[in-house]
Amino acid sequence: MAKKEYKFNPQTLSYDVVSTPSKIRLYRVLRRVLIGFLLASVVNFIFSHLYLTPKMSNIIGHRRELLLKYKILNDKIEASNLKIKSIKHRDNNVYRQLFVVDTLEIPQVYEEYPESKYESFKTIDSEEIVLSSWKKLDAITKLLYLESKSFDQLQELTQNKGLMAMSIPAIWPLDKSKLTNVIGAYGMRMHPIYRRYIHHNGIDLTVPKGTPIYATGDGVVDFTRHSRSRRGYGNEIILEHGFGYKTQYAHLDSILVKEGQKVKRGEIIGKAGRTGGTTGPHLHYEVRYKGKHVDALNYFRRDMTEEEFEKIVKSAKATTYELLEENQNER
Repeated sequence: MAKKEYKFNPQTLSYDVVSTPSKIRLYRVLRRVLIGFLLASVVNFIFSHLYLTPKMSNIIGHRRELLLKYKILNDKIEASNLKIKSIKHRDNNVYRQLFVVDTLEIPQVYEEYPESKYESFKTIDSEEIVLSSWKKLDAITKLLYLESKSFDQLQELTQNKGLMAMSIPAIWPLDKSKLTNVIGAYGMRMHPIYRRYIHHNGIDLTVPKGTPIYATGDGVVDFTRHSRSRRGYGNEIILEHGFGYKTQYAHLDSILVKEGQKVKRGEIIGKAGRTGGTTGPHLHYEVRYKGKHVDALNYFRRDMTEEEFEKIVKSAKATTYELLEENQNER
């Protein structure tokens, strides 16, 4: 019930009820409502900053729990990454050494995904830890793919280990007691004619003309060339051994095999000479694995002690016995 106002009337000597206009009454009501609203807002503001509602408390607790789980997940990812790297190390330094095969490399494995792949994570609270977890998982996935492919290859090699053992180049291509000079090493060296460094793809073994040359592994004669040119490799033979391996024998005096012929390790396939671009009789010998040249000296380990091998490596010099090696017949 609205409170009434009274005013003293001197004529009647009594109090009369004062009639308040409706606008004023409405104004007073609105004023009270507005003041009440402001007071409620102030109280709510203070309360929300000093005390958490049950809902907010649950949200914050859930967020803390989620962050803790992400930290635990990151630790597990890191531990898994270390285990995979350990497996990769054994793969490269134990398993592949047993089969005498080079490390399997897939360059894309080490390339990071573009940042656009992670755009959706940039709108998530705690973006940094979430993004870090996903990037680590992607990196592990790529490493697992690499190791999977590597072990697939090793499994294939295991199933054909008998054939592979006889196919991989593993002996000297000639009687090493016939060597008359230091070995011309694999790698960069100064060319005697052009006076600049050129990569030497094989090794040079100086022996007398007519020294028998042996196939260093079972295979098939892939290519032969009879050449009278005083440049290039001269008379040469390329053997296909399978399992990604090829060997080349160049500057021969004579070729004793023909293309398509099967040969066995230790079989005489030619004789050393000085055909092509050479300064003296010697054998230019190359080993290629999956189309890439590798150091042939590394494939002599099987029939010598570690001390003998180290002595051979130290005696190999950046010497050239060839007049032209640049852009020679790459097959």
